[in-house]
Amino acid sequence: MTFIESIKSLFYQPFKSISTSELENLLSSKTVLLIDVRTPEEFKQAHISKARNIPLRQIDSFASPKDKTVYLICQSGMRSKKAANHLMKKGYLVVNVLGGMNQWQGKVIGGQK
Repeated sequence: MTFIESIKSLFYQPFKSISTSELENLLSSKTVLLIDVRTPEEFKQAHISKARNIPLRQIDSFASPKDKTVYLICQSGMRSKKAANHLMKKGYLVVNVLGGMNQWQGKVIGGQK
């Protein structure tokens, strides 16, 4: 491993990402652990019915069996990437939802979609 590769590995942790349409298909076919890392105010405005709200600033409090995949969503995908990196370092299997709620086309609770 080169010096640059070593530095990159310190800052970049690869994890799986899926689209919102892939998430919608998963939600219709099986139970998934979906964590919405937006603020409680954002979550109340509109969220996916099966999502659980744990804001990014509280992600340290997340506790779940580490053998179950954790799907993470936010408004655009940036906060969920941060949460994914954090949870992955703690040993969780994580998947980031690309585009977040901005790209979600499915039904929501509390919103206009």
